[in-house]
Amino acid sequence: MMNRCGLLTVNKEPVPLKSIEVELEVRDHVATVVSTLNYENKEDKPVEAVFVFPLPGDAAVCHFSAKLGQTQIVAEVKEKQEAREEYNDALSSGQQAFLLEESQQSPDIFSLSVGSLPPGESASIRLEYVTELAVQADDGLRFSLPAVLNPRYQPQGSEGSSVQVTSVPASLVPYSLSLSARVSSARPVSKVESSCSLDPLQYLNTDQTQATIKLSAGHKFDRDVELLIYYKDAHQPTAVVEAGQASAKQGSLMGDPVVMVSLYPEFPQSVMSTVASCGEFVFLLDRSGSMECSLNNSKREESRISGARDTLLLLLKSLPIGCYFNIYSFGSSFEHIFLKSVEYSQQTMEEALKKVEEMDANLGGTEILMPLRHIYSQPCIPNQPRQLFVFTDGEVGNTKEVVDLVKKNSGSHRCFSWDWRRCQLCSDQWFGQGGRRSRSVHHRD
Repeated sequence: MMNRCGLLTVNKEPVPLKSIEVELEVRDHVATVVSTLNYENKEDKPVEAVFVFPLPGDAAVCHFSAKLGQTQIVAEVKEKQEAREEYNDALSSGQQAFLLEESQQSPDIFSLSVGSLPPGESASIRLEYVTELAVQADDGLRFSLPAVLNPRYQPQGSEGSSVQVTSVPASLVPYSLSLSARVSSARPVSKVESSCSLDPLQYLNTDQTQATIKLSAGHKFDRDVELLIYYKDAHQPTAVVEAGQASAKQGSLMGDPVVMVSLYPEFPQSVMSTVASCGEFVFLLDRSGSMECSLNNSKREESRISGARDTLLLLLKSLPIGCYFNIYSFGSSFEHIFLKSVEYSQQTMEEALKKVEEMDANLGGTEILMPLRHIYSQPCIPNQPRQLFVFTDGEVGNTKEVVDLVKKNSGSHRCFSWDWRRCQLCSDQWFGQGGRRSRSVHHRD
């Protein structure tokens, strides 16, 4: 089942969202994100609204508040059922009430019930969370702000419903986004790159350890915003000390100072070359219907399945002689080219290439659990470390179940992803290292 998401009334009618303001503070490998959402009830009667939106699966929400006119409400953390009952009691008595809940199926989905919004009234929602930034292969740190919640495929028999927002051209997006970022580290900030247009990088001190960057004016939030942050001496260990809160009790968690140490080791090339000469490489290709869509929802670009297939063909031609490999594909069911992983040779490579070239997005839904369970049921090959590569747009509703299965088997393999559409399933939280696809990048040195 697929439902709309965004800012909606209980009857699934959209409530106009006027603007989004995001303030980002990056300290070494950790980002604090403050999002303020401004919207307005243009109806002639009060409405009860719900806003469904994404967060990184490893994010920790540390502040939530809402303002209607002169009324300011600051959230408190309470047991889920107790919070729901208090919210319903407040609504029934005519009071303003706000409720923020995390989805039980997908940890990256938050549902915000904003209660009764009077006609003509504007509301401002402020959400603050902390998240660790993913390290890329080129030593950059990636921050991503999703434009919309990806459509989710709900496997048969799963509880709950999925949510969907259709991406639209920038000219039709009725609200704007402003984003500013402040970056600080013990190491100099060398550059910041983005898939969107940026103002020039501004350094705040002579040693270039602090800098600010902004999205260019007039940005329409029609696609994900991604920042790639680069430090000089990226592998140099660093530490950040944060003082405890003066108002907190001494000796408590919030009252004591804390230290965050960042370690990003660099392994000698001799070690890496030895590791690269062996291994079992398992490829898992998504062939569900959604993979037929074009990249970035543009008719001028190739389809997701075409891009994934071309990348897989390239990787197959690049495997080291003597390793083992196998290729799985999935939709509502799954297939595999070989009964078990086979040794890589000219013959097995040519057989796999021929079958991959014939693969299309024609297998139905996105049932990724079945092939994962089958892969993990296969015994590992001695002295051949297993590495699993997943090609998917991640449009599933049972994200938590999939993540738990991968984590359960994390001791026997490493898992990587090529995310053909930004999604929680492809986040670096549970894959060994996030995949990357080609993109347009604006440089600001």
